[in-house]
Amino acid sequence: MAEFSYDLVIIGTGPAGESAAMQAAKSGLSVAAIDSRAIVGGNCTHKGTIPSKALRHAVNQLMQVRKNPMFTDLQSTIDRFSFAKVREMAMRVVDEQVRMRTRFYAKNGVDLFNGEARFVGSHQIVLSGGENHHDQINGKKFLIATGSRPWQPPGVDFSHANIFDSDKILTLDRNIRRICIYGAGVIGSEYASIFSGLGIKVDLVNPGAKLLSFLDDEISDALSYHLRNQSVLIRHNEAFKSVVGHDDHVVVELESGKKIKADVFLWANGRTGNTDTLGLETLGLEANRRGQLEVNEYFQTACEHVYAVGDVIGWPSLASAAYDQGRIVAGHLAEVPGADHSAEIPTGIYTIPEISSVGMTERELTEAKVPYEVGKCYFKETARAQITGEQVGVLKLLFHTETKELLGIHCFGDQAAEILHIGQAIMEQKHGGNTIEYFISHTFNYPTMAEAYRVAAFNGLNRLG
Repeated sequence: MAEFSYDLVIIGTGPAGESAAMQAAKSGLSVAAIDSRAIVGGNCTHKGTIPSKALRHAVNQLMQVRKNPMFTDLQSTIDRFSFAKVREMAMRVVDEQVRMRTRFYAKNGVDLFNGEARFVGSHQIVLSGGENHHDQINGKKFLIATGSRPWQPPGVDFSHANIFDSDKILTLDRNIRRICIYGAGVIGSEYASIFSGLGIKVDLVNPGAKLLSFLDDEISDALSYHLRNQSVLIRHNEAFKSVVGHDDHVVVELESGKKIKADVFLWANGRTGNTDTLGLETLGLEANRRGQLEVNEYFQTACEHVYAVGDVIGWPSLASAAYDQGRIVAGHLAEVPGADHSAEIPTGIYTIPEISSVGMTERELTEAKVPYEVGKCYFKETARAQITGEQVGVLKLLFHTETKELLGIHCFGDQAAEILHIGQAIMEQKHGGNTIEYFISHTFNYPTMAEAYRVAAFNGLNRLG
């Protein structure tokens, strides 16, 4: 058994762990990063964000070609593309991400360890399995950034060849004609887009009353419409009862008595933090029923020398937010001034078309009795969208009727997550710089999708009379 000591020991090499490791190392701290995988990247790179978004991009490209009259002769070839083939193309991105991120750790002098980490003392971790089996890692400070995994309900046989969760679905290696997805949150909605884009029939079963209820109502409604337009059958207010796997199909039974027969079943309803094997009881810490830890504004747990970030602390469970949280922890440890939270965290949802938002929704503003107005630009009104053929979508600006301050930005359509950041930057401006009038007084390249801000601003100001 070898023994090592560091200023900061990080468990997990996803976005949160990587960010903290890089920032802490640059600040002069000695840093070790531990991962149960022999390669870096965490669940974000290997099971979640990167592979699913690469899949989505590949499918979206196929859809663009399919609807373009210039490529009529290629339709028969496109229709033969399977999920497995598209997945193979997407996984190349994962390999490149691993190579790139491995270089980051080496360049910044962060030591990597492979194994399952478990606390055996308040400042000691022992590794099991992996290349560093039985090694002991001592640390002055610790950061838990182990991410999350799909929650699996009891009574469902996820070892069955036709029953999947959102991690296992990446192993699907055969052609299917119909899939039943239970759970219509971000993951379920994204995979509904991916599979329907491949021409596969999708039953999307939603325990709630509407899709992604945290979104602005108009954007949620637009997503519902376009998923249905892609032949997705959405079943709202349905509770799961059971799924039975057969040799060549599954039968999903709902509490309402409905039975759905499909080639495969995908469970996409809930996730749990990866904290159960960490030996938290040694620290006197206890995770909640979702495997999540409670933290303060500096992301410290009840043990001041142990921090937690990313999915293991719950909302917002975004890779982008996790990266910021890791940066904030490193800044707090190194006493770097200005290492604080971003005022607004943007949301990016990679359905087809994609969705992004920042700030308040119309419902929230109405409930808070804030006087506001709406400015809109439909993508079909812009020259760039007409050129690219991506005319589905809208940019929606919510602003205060008196001060003209931007209160919320909601975008639905191609490249929504990119388009949003222009407005986000303006919302962050202080001393009167955050107003919708910015988009009127500044020039945008033409033709670009950024021009949608100018159109939406004029639309909104015209409503004021």
